[in-house]
Amino acid sequence: MENSTWMTNRNDMSGFILVGLFSQTEHPALLCAVILVIFLMALSGNSILIFLIHSSIHLHTPMYFFISQLSLMDVMYISVTVPKMLMDQVLDVNKISAPECGMQMFLYVTLAGSEFFLLASMAYDRYVAICHPLRYPVLMNHRVCLSLASGCWFLGSVDGFLFTPITMTFPFCRSRAIHHFFCEVPAVLKLSCSDTSLYEIFMYLCCVLMLLIPVTVISGSYYFILLTIHRMNSAEGRKKAFATCSSHMAVVILFYGAAVYTYMLPSSYHSPEKDMMVSVFYTILTPVLNPLIYSLRNKDVTGALKKMLNVGMVFQETVK
Repeated sequence: MENSTWMTNRNDMSGFILVGLFSQTEHPALLCAVILVIFLMALSGNSILIFLIHSSIHLHTPMYFFISQLSLMDVMYISVTVPKMLMDQVLDVNKISAPECGMQMFLYVTLAGSEFFLLASMAYDRYVAICHPLRYPVLMNHRVCLSLASGCWFLGSVDGFLFTPITMTFPFCRSRAIHHFFCEVPAVLKLSCSDTSLYEIFMYLCCVLMLLIPVTVISGSYYFILLTIHRMNSAEGRKKAFATCSSHMAVVILFYGAAVYTYMLPSSYHSPEKDMMVSVFYTILTPVLNPLIYSLRNKDVTGALKKMLNVGMVFQETVK
């Protein structure tokens, strides 16, 4: 009798309730407006960066190819969570169906995993460019770049296909209120009425592996880069190399730091409020910071942007 009642309750409760960010503030309308502005800035900034890289011949290099891939991931990344969150606030709806939750989880995990490995590929690219400049055109040719980018997307999708089905097949017989603004794996797992400890250990080991490999590549690359920069005779060369690498390191620290907190720190360090704040940082703020980091500090990108604006002004004057 108890089993049949439990199955009936489970079938009736096919969706989840997203508690979200707006329940944590006294001014939800203001927060909604701020997030909308940030979302539009992220979309426009990354889209412009992608357009500039693909339209300017001077930016057809491996480094900018990887930056365009990062911008594409960021556009998709922020689009997975923010539009749903804003629409729910405007329409005063906070429900999400199980299929929608699973799709959101899959896309989020896939994009996050892909970005882990893409940042490692970008570090390797800088290592080859600075430490082996003469062999750079051969070691980082177009085929190699495509293979690295494809590998990043593939490994990220493996992560998504691995975690999403397992997480969503757990029985959820407790409250369906997810204390988050999207279907993040740890937040959804808290609703399960079965023992998830073994799966959490498995997920922890997978995350350690997924972080350890890229971090090893990044650390090794920048160790040799710093040695090479130190040996450079040209002050201008040192300055240019350091500027390029420091931009990349800033992105790495922001993204990996948030991932370590979310997936690797013990549960005693977590609370729903802290988890949401950290998630805001790397799902909403990081996508808007990346184009600023890679464009404002980069003369090639700013030069291409000025050229595009000048062409637009000339075209408008010609039309008039």
